[in-house]
Amino acid sequence: MSNSTPFPKSSVGALETNKVLRNTYSLLAMTMLFSAAMAGLSMFLNIPHGVAFACSLVAIGLVWFVLPRVEESSMGILVVFAFTGLLGVGLGPMLQSYLSLANGPTLVATAMGGTGVIFLALSAYVLTTKKDFSFMGGFLMVGLIVVFGAAILNIFLSIPALSLAVSSGIILVMSGLILFDTSRIINGGETNYVRATVSLFLNIYNIFTSLLHILGIMDE
Repeated sequence: MSNSTPFPKSSVGALETNKVLRNTYSLLAMTMLFSAAMAGLSMFLNIPHGVAFACSLVAIGLVWFVLPRVEESSMGILVVFAFTGLLGVGLGPMLQSYLSLANGPTLVATAMGGTGVIFLALSAYVLTTKKDFSFMGGFLMVGLIVVFGAAILNIFLSIPALSLAVSSGIILVMSGLILFDTSRIINGGETNYVRATVSLFLNIYNIFTSLLHILGIMDE
């Protein structure tokens, strides 16, 4: 009989969860920096809006069609960097248009700071309380559908008030998804840090762009 004492299942589960959480935040930090660098390069090269839009579409295609096939391997990490880098390139022209405004640098800095505060506050709340927010899944899905539908409708209507409402709705839904996604990690619902990184990155990305849009409208 072996004298070694195996770890309890709960301890093993906690160790695995902590590993997923640590890897997720490490990869998230690296991809955020990489995406920011690619956005800076996009602005430096003055990438046209059409090219930027195409890069964003390719990024979405990578997440939908490529990542599910490689998310369990090291190739998944490369796909995540490609995805976040392409989104950074796609963000370049929009940032450039805001930075060209008289109060542009302040708007961008405020949006970045606000996004950081929202993410850190919500993440800290979940990590501290260990609450399970899985019950929010259905509500968030409905919220996404409503916001997406309103955004498509506003493409044809171009109503400033509706545009502001859509951006506000996106911030609310993405904030809820930060709670939901972080909760899934710490409660064992998400065991793949590549998927978790993509989810959190998209939440942060959408909050930043929506907050920047709201600030831009308020500054007019």
